[in-house]
Amino acid sequence: MPSRWSGRDTQTLSAVAMSALLLASAAKHFDDPGFFAPVVPDFLCRDDTGERSNSPLAVLAREEWVALSGLLEAGAAVGLLIPATRRAAAGGVAAMFTVFLAGHLDALRKAYGPDGTPGQRRAHTLRLPLQAPLIAWAWSLRNPGRR
Repeated sequence: MPSRWSGRDTQTLSAVAMSALLLASAAKHFDDPGFFAPVVPDFLCRDDTGERSNSPLAVLAREEWVALSGLLEAGAAVGLLIPATRRAAAGGVAAMFTVFLAGHLDALRKAYGPDGTPGQRRAHTLRLPLQAPLIAWAWSLRNPGRR
């Protein structure tokens, strides 16, 4: 029996699912920012205490990066729901997930360092490989569904 689902319907459903995931993640950025804090690389975090020198990229505090990424995820989620902006939003989401790889690698490096705990090792070992299917999924939303 042939399916009544068109490629466009499938892409719309996929975009809605990605949007829901991003909105849930965005909400968690504000509900539990500590969950995301380890994934923000130190070189991006401004240190106002004077304990270490700031890199040229350290323009925001860790908490501000977490909030900004939550806002970006929420905006991208909305963009995915609008057919006219879906292609650009999907490309932005794929780029965002790709950039997040640096944070996940840094968190994994710290987790396996002398101060890392077994729980951190387990969490960051699982979180890093999840980025690949997320990047591929977001990238796939750039192509308009066929009828």
